[in-house]
Amino acid sequence: MYLKKVFGLICAAFLSTLTPVFCEKAFYQSEAYSINLQYNKEIVPGEAVFVRMNVTPGKNIKKQANALKAELQLLLDGKISQRSPFYQINGKKSKSNYEMLSGVPVSLWLENEASCQLKVIFSLNGEQPKEFVLPSSFKLRTFDNEDIYLDDNNTAIRTDTSAERMAQIEKLNNIFFSTNYSALYQFKPFASPTDSTRYTARCGDRRTYLYSNGKKAKNLHFGNDYGVPTGSDVKACAEGKVVLAEDRISTGWSIVIEHLPGLYSVYYHMSELKVSEGDMVKQGQLIGKSGATGMATGPHLHWEMRLNGSAVIPEFFLKDFTFEDN
Repeated sequence: MYLKKVFGLICAAFLSTLTPVFCEKAFYQSEAYSINLQYNKEIVPGEAVFVRMNVTPGKNIKKQANALKAELQLLLDGKISQRSPFYQINGKKSKSNYEMLSGVPVSLWLENEASCQLKVIFSLNGEQPKEFVLPSSFKLRTFDNEDIYLDDNNTAIRTDTSAERMAQIEKLNNIFFSTNYSALYQFKPFASPTDSTRYTARCGDRRTYLYSNGKKAKNLHFGNDYGVPTGSDVKACAEGKVVLAEDRISTGWSIVIEHLPGLYSVYYHMSELKVSEGDMVKQGQLIGKSGATGMATGPHLHWEMRLNGSAVIPEFFLKDFTFEDN
């Protein structure tokens, strides 16, 4: 298959702590259809890759509902690391083309160089699937290491194996790994849920928990922690649907909001909730107040983003990650 790379340009400015994301464009044409793609080509541990694909059938090809099937695959060292279907985002608004989007996370656990490929597989009107590889590059990221000392109370929470805590963990994971393809709430860049810029921890930090009983355990930190006083405003980072709002043993008063298929924002350790499960929220809407509930060593807001179950560095979503403005 012939794939023509048209050009690359910088999509958006963003925080200096992040790797620059470029909006690459690619184009493919045959008698049956033409395909225009936009995507971010740098594959960075802890970030994500999104591909926006516009497919226009040829003159003699009639557009049909659900006739286009497509999948995005991320391959590392020749093996499929992540895969996700494309979903239609223009619905019935266009009678002439398919506007599709797909995103895959890049694992926070990656610590070594890897060869990578971005592959798109698609089929129109039941034809034999075709595939092509999008030019991409891998850029290694380094993460901080930190020791977290836990008092007796936090040690008890961290090591709690009760049926109640296990059920809460299972419920949360069921949400993170679910995909509702009708959840098309916001494509424009997200916003920080707090005005604070004082980080006390970052997504991807390598943590060693030092228990009060002398034992220890290692894990990753899956979100950003902002050092804010109890009672500080917490706002929705984007429009969406509240799919969890409850008190949890590990994370205290917690909220999860669905924004796009498989994409969720998470807010932990709050002192007060201003929304309930099932509520629809707008970007910037007050959803709660920060606190130190659950396993916390002090007042702060934990903000986390999950894509297809995996944690992604939240700042990735503060730019035009869906290429809505391109």
